[in-house]
Amino acid sequence: MLGLAVRTLISLLLFLLLSGAPGFAQPAAQGGPKPGEPSAEVEALIGILENDQARHRLIDRLRAAAADDHRPAAEVAPETTIAQEVAAYTRDAAESASGLIKTVAGLVERIGGVFSGGVSIDVQSLWSAVRNSALVVVLTFAVYLVLRLAFGRFQRAFASAATRGGRFERFGFIGLSALADALTVLAAWAIGSVSSLSAFVIDQAGQAEMNRALFLNAFLVIEFIKVLARTLLAPRWPALRIWTLNDTTAAYWYFWLSRFVGVVGYTMFFLAPIVAINASEDAAQVIRVVVMFAALVLALIVILQNRDPVRRWLLRRSETRRTDILGRFLAGLARFWHVMVIGYLVLVFVLWLAAPGMALPFVLAATIQSIVAVAIGVLLTGVIARVAGAGISLPAEVSGRLPLLERRLNAFVPNVLRAVRVLVAGVVLLVIAQFWRAANIVGWLSSEVGQRFAVSIVSAMLILLAGGLIYLAVQSWVEYRLNPNYGHVPSPRERTLLSLFRNAFVVALGVLIVMLVLSEFGVNIGPLLAGAGVVGLAVGFGAQKLVQDIITGAFIQFENAMNEGDVVTAGGITGTVERLTIRSVSLRTLDGAYHLIPFSSVEAVTNFMKGFSYHVASIGVDYGASIPEVKQAMHDAFDRLKEAGFAGDIIGDLEMHGVTEFADSAILVRARIKTKPGKHFALGRTYNEIIKEIFDERGIEIPFPHVTFYMGGEDKQGKSPPPRVKQRHPKPTPTAGKPKRGASTSAALAKPSKRQRKTRVRQDGPPDQTVVSPDDGS
Repeated sequence: MLGLAVRTLISLLLFLLLSGAPGFAQPAAQGGPKPGEPSAEVEALIGILENDQARHRLIDRLRAAAADDHRPAAEVAPETTIAQEVAAYTRDAAESASGLIKTVAGLVERIGGVFSGGVSIDVQSLWSAVRNSALVVVLTFAVYLVLRLAFGRFQRAFASAATRGGRFERFGFIGLSALADALTVLAAWAIGSVSSLSAFVIDQAGQAEMNRALFLNAFLVIEFIKVLARTLLAPRWPALRIWTLNDTTAAYWYFWLSRFVGVVGYTMFFLAPIVAINASEDAAQVIRVVVMFAALVLALIVILQNRDPVRRWLLRRSETRRTDILGRFLAGLARFWHVMVIGYLVLVFVLWLAAPGMALPFVLAATIQSIVAVAIGVLLTGVIARVAGAGISLPAEVSGRLPLLERRLNAFVPNVLRAVRVLVAGVVLLVIAQFWRAANIVGWLSSEVGQRFAVSIVSAMLILLAGGLIYLAVQSWVEYRLNPNYGHVPSPRERTLLSLFRNAFVVALGVLIVMLVLSEFGVNIGPLLAGAGVVGLAVGFGAQKLVQDIITGAFIQFENAMNEGDVVTAGGITGTVERLTIRSVSLRTLDGAYHLIPFSSVEAVTNFMKGFSYHVASIGVDYGASIPEVKQAMHDAFDRLKEAGFAGDIIGDLEMHGVTEFADSAILVRARIKTKPGKHFALGRTYNEIIKEIFDERGIEIPFPHVTFYMGGEDKQGKSPPPRVKQRHPKPTPTAGKPKRGASTSAALAKPSKRQRKTRVRQDGPPDQTVVSPDDGS
């Protein structure tokens, strides 16, 4: 408070110095005060204190400043929340319902007063009004009927010409027919107006003129509505009908529409106002209520009678547009259209009871606005659905450089358009709610909370859209770098790193977009980041295998142990690397099996495609074969291999190692062929085939394991005696009767034949474990 008083005092002094004592400022501007003399400000203050009026003004200003300091600050209106707005809306709805109940109760009381005689009705005045208006009413309708009969001939000609003409000519004759029909209404209305202005039908008070004006206005509006109904339905002339309906259906709907419009229109715009003016307002209200309630009941009956035909018609219309959003809307509307129409009519009746003077204009305006909003929404969603269904086609050059871009766009854009369609549907619903005053959307959007929410929604959508575009751009760039048809051919290392970058970028981009969207909605992401750190620490302790997978995978990538397309052995499984992530490797084995191996289970990695490869040929030959001849055969096979198309895959010449092992039945001669990475598999298979062909051509035997049986030793000539074979036969079973002459009663030892002495013995076992006994003399 002291500071405020000091500032106020200084301000007042400056104000008085500048306004009340300008003469003091001039000497001060010319030079500073002399030593020992008071300054100009001090002199001014002394002058103010010596002047009683100036001193009192200064004291009043200081007191006012002190009072302002004690005065409480203006209260800031608290910011309303969504919950408070919902509560206020609920309260207003309850108050409106209570007011509606009171209005209906008062209306019922007034109706009871009319029928009980409690309300006086001036019957004589009412009869006078009817008598004075009868001539204009009869004349107008008579002229209108005559004109309608004359118009029938023109309409028949229009229908005949529309049948012979094309589509555009048909719509032209429909327009001419509607124009001629409207002219008959205008002509009858004009003749009625002229007769109403005639002197012999005008009374002195002019009240009869008001009654006739009410009728003429009602006639013009109602008959124009009927003209519109006849233009749309054309019950008598199918060639002039806009919609595809049969004659019975068109005549049925026109009959009920014209009756409803006529009864309700003439009651509301002519009969009830005449009764209210000339008899009683309560009696006029009774007429309105009775007629409107009867019209409502008849409308409900007509709707329930046509529930199934309209449902079938809507379903037929939806079948032609099954995949379109409009087709789905029609299919859903077919099930509940009668409920919606009945609810609409009941709502109109209730609103009219609550506010008879304002209900019809409000309902008419809200209905037209809602129809326009729905039409615009359906048009927009239809256009969006067609664009989404047509897809996106890129030029051939772009598709060649980025083969997957078109597919990604056709997967991304329809989802975006689907979200836009949902947004359009939501906006249409909100607009309809605003039109019907079910919610004050405009007012809420004008408030600070609404504006902040709308800005947050728009910002979040833009962030999501930008994130999607960035995702497409990065994916397309990676795809372009991996495309061997443009630029340089990517190396396996480059493919691996780009794949890892793509996966890591998608994760990082997703986290960033989520954080930005949450921040747009007012969520403080600082605690979320801290919580994410705590959760990460807990996951690190609880999921040690996962952490081990990631750490091991990171070091494997840093050391470039494997890349996509390499043939490796990891975790005891050998196969081709199809996919690498930060925590696992995917291998495809020779039999087509797909193996997903986490890095935590990989103790060692064997890569067959690092820098170069070797095919090691270890050939077994018979002990009697010539080693130089075998080596020459292997060199010749190497030359044929180069001629077979493998020269570009071979690095250097054949490395001949020579004899490396004396095996049980063969001598192993080894050679080695250096190839480009991964080429040794196919090259080795082809080299083995050529070796077999050359060995067969040159009679070089590729041995297999043999077992020799020695039968009792050999003589000097190397011959072994025949094996001794003793064969036992079972005793014969005794039979009844004598045996035949010459038959032996015991089995004799069969003399071994020469074939039996020279037998070949085979052992059961693998195919390469065949054992052969040599013949005599071998």
